[in-house]
Amino acid sequence: MTEFRTAQLTRLSLTDFRNYATLTLPLSSTMTAFVGPNGAGKTNILEAVSFLTAGRGLRRAALADIARKDGDGGWSVAATLLLDGLETKIGTGLATGTSGRKVRIDGEDVRGSESLLDYVRMLWLVPAMDGLFTGPGSDRRRFLDRLTLAIDPAHGRRVGDFETALRQRNRLLDQGGSDAYLSALEQQVAELGTAVSLARTETVDLLGRLIEGQAAEDQPFPHAAVALEGAFESEMAGMSASEREDRYIRMLADGRARDRAAGRTLNGPHLSDLKVLHAAKAMPAAQSSTGEQKALLIGLVLAHAELTAKVSGMTPVLLLDEIAAHLDPNRRAALFSKLVSLGGQVFMTGTDTALFEALPPTAELFEISDRTGRLVRGPDAP
Repeated sequence: MTEFRTAQLTRLSLTDFRNYATLTLPLSSTMTAFVGPNGAGKTNILEAVSFLTAGRGLRRAALADIARKDGDGGWSVAATLLLDGLETKIGTGLATGTSGRKVRIDGEDVRGSESLLDYVRMLWLVPAMDGLFTGPGSDRRRFLDRLTLAIDPAHGRRVGDFETALRQRNRLLDQGGSDAYLSALEQQVAELGTAVSLARTETVDLLGRLIEGQAAEDQPFPHAAVALEGAFESEMAGMSASEREDRYIRMLADGRARDRAAGRTLNGPHLSDLKVLHAAKAMPAAQSSTGEQKALLIGLVLAHAELTAKVSGMTPVLLLDEIAAHLDPNRRAALFSKLVSLGGQVFMTGTDTALFEALPPTAELFEISDRTGRLVRGPDAP
């Protein structure tokens, strides 16, 4: 995948972030593993990196909760990034006494984190996602929206605006708002909701076709079949964007009495679900074994990394928390080989250096302890 643009972080600095008063790591490899005991702060480093792109970070934590307990209430993450042979300095954080995240690129304040997507795309896999297929549909929608954001930078803001418009409609229904106000708001809900649904559908379709194209290849993880399902998708099947908007507006108007009684909007893309099957077994992922579910999820993220590169022209950075812990040695080696072939930068965590014995010689391994990081393996290791 070397034909795609590849962003590489060459330096990472944290200030008052989680358990770190300060931490600076020089990064000289495209594959880095952070190893240390539970609670040392390995995942905190991945979370810090995840804030160098659009969104709320891999934990979706409140910004104020990220600040170090003994700090002044603010925090920052800064990095030097190499892209197209040029160095760019990017940073983000929370200033003491404020509530919104600040973003800077080469020392200049920019509005919104979406600007970071011009420099780096990011995907992640964390243990909290292990129950994705058996958990609530909201988790799968959030997962799908993250995948969509990686290839459509405007998607995150559309989803946020759509959810805000829905909440406003629900409030108006509860307060007995006038038909004129409701009609105007439902127009907005329909426009935003249709755009959100179409973007999700396109991502699922593209991902499904890419995975189908890999079916004959020897992949280290099982193939998945994916689909976007729900009453809204069934209702809108085969319609153009404008037809969907018109139909959605009518659905909202016709459903006012029902939605008012329920206290929420009972139909729309906010209730859609990502369905995943173990393709070889034609079995819902939720009914697969725990090990198969983990393998399916890894396979989905790896496939989407390829899709992101093909659609955006930029290979994403991958953040893989405790990725190797439950894989046998052969599958770990196959995973590392696949990650190398993807061509992007990868950050991983684990509790045991033995989990990363199969990493290529150019990979770096940092030992994380006592809120510090020490390079113990890699081209620049002492």
